[in-house]
Amino acid sequence: MQIIHTAAELRAQLKSQASIGFVPTMGNLHAGHMHLVEIAKQQAQCVVVSIFVNPLQFGANEDLAGYPRTLDADCEKLKAAGAHIVFAPSVAEMYPDFDGHNLNQSMSITPPPIAHELCGASRHGHFGGVATVVMKLFSLIFFNGASRQVAVFGKKDFQQLFIIKELVKQFNLPVEIIAGETMREPSGLAMSSRNGYLTPEQRATAAQLQQGLQKIVSAIQQGNKRYSDLEQQLTQELNGKGWAVDYISTRSAVSLAPVTANDTHLVVLAAAKLGNTRLIDNIDFFAPGS
Repeated sequence: MQIIHTAAELRAQLKSQASIGFVPTMGNLHAGHMHLVEIAKQQAQCVVVSIFVNPLQFGANEDLAGYPRTLDADCEKLKAAGAHIVFAPSVAEMYPDFDGHNLNQSMSITPPPIAHELCGASRHGHFGGVATVVMKLFSLIFFNGASRQVAVFGKKDFQQLFIIKELVKQFNLPVEIIAGETMREPSGLAMSSRNGYLTPEQRATAAQLQQGLQKIVSAIQQGNKRYSDLEQQLTQELNGKGWAVDYISTRSAVSLAPVTANDTHLVVLAAAKLGNTRLIDNIDFFAPGS
C-alpha cells in the first residue's frame, strides 16, 4: 500500500489504472469505513482511500481543531483491509491559495436547496464545503478516463449521499456512486468517528436514537401516516431522556422532499446531541402506498 501526500504523485500512480474505486474519508477510521473499502475492492482493481479533514465543511463553532487525526493507525487498518493507495494531502495541497490561516477558495460548488434543510439548517455552508472538496477529489482521482470509476459513500450520511449523487448528475461526471449500508455497534448505534466523544454512560444509551426511528418505521408500515405526530412524539421522548434533538423528519428516499401520497420508498432521518456529541442516523424503508 502506498501513502501519497501530493496531487502530482497521486496522478502519476493512477494514470494507467483501468478501474478505480474511491472511498473518501476524514480519517479516525472504524469498521464502517472498512466496509466501504470492501465494497470498493469488489468494484475496481485499484482502491484509493482519501484521508483529509476538510476545513471548508466545518462551521465557526464546530470541532475542526479537535477532530481526531489518527493517520498512522488509519493506514494500518487500510493496509490490512487491502487498500492500494492512501491519499493524505495537506490543506495547502487541496486549497492552492491557502495562506496558513484562510483557505481563499474563490470558487465553490453551490448545492441544491435541500442542502439548507435537515442537517443543513443548523450547519450553514456544510454541504457546499462537502460538494466542493468531493469535486476536487474526483478531479484528482478520476482524471485518466478509467473504464470503471466508482466512489463509495456510506448511507449513514443520507443527505450527503443524496447531494453527491446530484453533483454527479448535474455535472455529467462519469462516476458511479455506490451506497454502503450503515454499520452498527451491537447495541444498534450507527458507527461514527464521533462516537469516540461519547462517555461510557452516553454510549450505553446512544442506541435510543436508532430504537426511536425503528418505532416510527414500524408505525408507518402499519399504516400510520401522521408523520408529524410520530416525529414530535419521538422528539419529546428523546428530549425527556437528556437528548437535544435537532430534527426528526420523514422524507421521500428518492428526492428528500416531504412525503406525498404517492411515495412508498421513504427515509426517516434524525440528528440529535447527546451531551456535546451530535449524532445522526436514518432508516430507509418501504411503506404501503395510498
